[in-house]
Amino acid sequence: MRFLQLDHEVCEELLPGLADRLADVPFDELESPASPAIALFKEYGGTNLLVPRDYGGIGASALDAVRVIRALASLAPSLAVATAMHHFSVGMLFSVGPLYESGTSIHTSVLDVVAKNRSLIASGYAEGRSGHGILTPTVEARETAGGYLVSGSKKPCSLSRSMDLLTASVALPAPDGDTGMGLLVLPSDTPGISVHEFWSTFPLAGAESHEVRLTDVFARAEHVLRAPANAAEKLDELNEAGVIWFQMIVAASYTGVASALVDLVLRDRRGSAGERARLCLLIESAASLVEGVARRIMDGDLGNDCAAASLFTRFSVQDIITRAVSQAVEMLGGMAFITSPRIACLASAAQAVVFHPPSRMSMSEAVVDYYTGKPLLFS
Repeated sequence: MRFLQLDHEVCEELLPGLADRLADVPFDELESPASPAIALFKEYGGTNLLVPRDYGGIGASALDAVRVIRALASLAPSLAVATAMHHFSVGMLFSVGPLYESGTSIHTSVLDVVAKNRSLIASGYAEGRSGHGILTPTVEARETAGGYLVSGSKKPCSLSRSMDLLTASVALPAPDGDTGMGLLVLPSDTPGISVHEFWSTFPLAGAESHEVRLTDVFARAEHVLRAPANAAEKLDELNEAGVIWFQMIVAASYTGVASALVDLVLRDRRGSAGERARLCLLIESAASLVEGVARRIMDGDLGNDCAAASLFTRFSVQDIITRAVSQAVEMLGGMAFITSPRIACLASAAQAVVFHPPSRMSMSEAVVDYYTGKPLLFS
């Protein structure tokens, strides 16, 4: 068994040919703003990885999905990060049926479109906004004749230039004058949706993580799913499921990025056998933690305890990644770092795992409360 062999075998089984095509592209090109990686991902059907087979998708299990994500991230970090929210959005769309009274038709039609057209979904959820839950609305809607006018922005928003659909949680006016929450799904070419430069650092430059603005975007009523007034408990369940999938996908992605550095150490036989073995065991422990969350999902465990476990897994994985990256870079040596921009790019990209919400600092009190018997609350 070679390092990353299982992950690449699963990737080849579900998305045949994609890994080889990515490997043929120079790394600096894959990680550039003009990267062909997203287009290749779409061409080889990666968009359908988590779309259920009933809708014409690949229907990968959570376990197979994290293995595919790790393999792709080891080859093209920007691609893995860019498509993380696509996978998350597919999962959320599949989950809305039981929650939204009118959800069945739209979530069915969107999943059908994604499967048929290999559409990419960009996410306008609150990921990236400090102090907000993942599903906290970033845009607001006001009622108008025949639908809503929607305004707001999301930055950064991965897949901003390649997206076919934009999905977002949206703040909706409620009949009692309060504000409710809904789910918005719109074609990316809808008038009023615009993309603006935002990402200005070199790591993950190929993820197309720019700002997406919505300025008085007209959305017909059928494009907005309004949560029923009595849906508070279901919303909590949906939020917990969202946290689980999000943390798992993020952890798998960055484990893959760090794995690319470990692979370089192994290929170049850097350091002693003992040092290489410790490095392998370190990053494989991260992969095993991620796979543990995937197995809980497959067992139907999507409650608060699993949401807590997924978050704690991501916190543990980010610590492991920090250690593994530091050790790998040191073992590769100064001359390799100086002469290979790939090493600096991988090392910098891997550290971005700490920026995904919620942060460890913001969750400190919630973690302590959880271990005194309270449900884990996500801010």
